[in-house]
Amino acid sequence: MRRTLSALAACIALPASAAMNPAWTEPVAPHVIYGNTYFVGTRGLSSILITSPQGHVLIDATLPENATLVEANIRKLGFRIEDIKLILNSHAHADHAGGIARLARDTGAPVRATAAAAKELALGGNDVDDPQHGEAPLYPAVKATGDIVEGSVVRVGSLTLTAHLTPGHTPGGTAWTWQSCEGAACKQIVFADSLGAFAADGYRFADHPAYVTAYRQAIQRLGALQPCDVLLAPHPEQAEGKTCATYADAGRRKLEERLAKETAH
Repeated sequence: MRRTLSALAACIALPASAAMNPAWTEPVAPHVIYGNTYFVGTRGLSSILITSPQGHVLIDATLPENATLVEANIRKLGFRIEDIKLILNSHAHADHAGGIARLARDTGAPVRATAAAAKELALGGNDVDDPQHGEAPLYPAVKATGDIVEGSVVRVGSLTLTAHLTPGHTPGGTAWTWQSCEGAACKQIVFADSLGAFAADGYRFADHPAYVTAYRQAIQRLGALQPCDVLLAPHPEQAEGKTCATYADAGRRKLEERLAKETAH
């Protein structure tokens, strides 16, 4: 019954927050994280703005219904949304990619993603390869250039961001790293993708060995990122008190626990 109700909710395009964490739509004051990196999301969902005189990059836009709030947060910091020149994504679920269509329309900025993520975005989340397909809410479809691969470097003005592929939570999951400075003091920022092994009823990771192998490799890749001076995550609380290594360890434990339960039945 739970899957039937969830699938129905997705099909009729209910707001993704309807039965979810209230913090996902709770406003929070936009603020500087470090240097030219800013938080412009909600209390429970990250949207990250990285700025330069030549233009800005936005990573994630949270839920569809939060798009206006994200835009307002950017303006509160004194930036113009029209100066966003590129939009990126951690993973293509409604709570992180749902507002991208609106932000892309309002800013005119292109969206770049991996081939797998571009497919997910174009389908508005209705991707049969997603472990949560059938339960993850749908969202406005997004046209993205699917040219990001492991180690891709994207540039906007003086900004340089590097992609680190983290398939698992979704097929197109991607972590991003860049450097932000305050005067002569610079830090490496890591926006780590979610690593939780969540799935719709009836989906078994154990039935997809190649996917599990890629998942484990992604966790190892993320845990090895160095330096990891400032750790961010799609849900802010996921990164609290963690390093890249401990964040990856937590994801690894959850995946192995999930696999053990699946193979025990």
